[in-house]
Amino acid sequence: MKRFNNILLVYNSEVKQQSAVDRAVSLARQNSATLTVFTVIKELPSSLFQSMSDIPSQELIELATADHLHKVDALVTDINRQGVDAHSKAVSGIPFLEIIRQVLRGKHDLVIIAAEGKGGLKERLFGSTSMHLMRKCPCPVWVVKTKKQKTYKRVMAAVDTTIDFPDPERQSLNPLIMQLASSLARIDNSELHVVQVWSVFAEGYMEVRGGASEDTIRDFRLQTKREYESRLEHLIAAVNLKGVKTRRHLPRNDDAPKAIVKLVKNYKIDLLVSGTVCRTGIAGFFIGNTAEKVLSEVNCSVLTVKPEGFVTPVTLDEE
Repeated sequence: MKRFNNILLVYNSEVKQQSAVDRAVSLARQNSATLTVFTVIKELPSSLFQSMSDIPSQELIELATADHLHKVDALVTDINRQGVDAHSKAVSGIPFLEIIRQVLRGKHDLVIIAAEGKGGLKERLFGSTSMHLMRKCPCPVWVVKTKKQKTYKRVMAAVDTTIDFPDPERQSLNPLIMQLASSLARIDNSELHVVQVWSVFAEGYMEVRGGASEDTIRDFRLQTKREYESRLEHLIAAVNLKGVKTRRHLPRNDDAPKAIVKLVKNYKIDLLVSGTVCRTGIAGFFIGNTAEKVLSEVNCSVLTVKPEGFVTPVTLDEE
């Protein structure tokens, strides 16, 4: 996959990093890309300054920064030995804001970050930093589950070729989702699952208020399904899938997030490639309801992409 040239790997000493590091190094090597290992030192609590009054606050910050940078430099040295052009950078501040600002300054085309949570029944896999990035970062964000896994056995592309209320932003995401998912499936020799959730708009009202017969509703449902099948086949045909084992899923469900999460769990998907779409008048502030609900429940690595023309609400500090 020769797409990414300038990758940003977020280093967080509080979570297991190896899976994210391995992914970043492998992708950088395959793309002959530059890799920046970036760490953010969180703002130190005021209580710490009060308890250590004999040490100036600026000195404490500098000590914390030096410690983080020492760890990152050691990681970068190891990555360089693996034949990757890697560099390090450490700053202080609010993690997601500084990460996005680095993306803007450095013109990075991919962010890779380890998932903060463990996932499972009682804990979300994605923490606040990951969710902020998936909502507001202008480039694709790959959140890697910390479980050691050298390759992905199953990759899923969640597309949306909706017939009702077509959305140019959403439609522009589908080819990108397919390109990324198929490329990654080829790299890992993974099984590629493509899912399109569909439903018949206002089906419940057709009989009650429209007086439609069961046969009419059934025919309309079949017609709608065929239209979605045609759109999905057209989308898949536009991507080179030679040598990639592909499975198509067209579940009929009014609750798209529920259907996607169920498929992810049932087929033990390792990586979900999904789009995020702005739904408010504030540019770039919220991902769509479907993506939000899916991300709150899945327990696998996720690669999210933004629609063409997405503008982040985060701005650079004044120089």
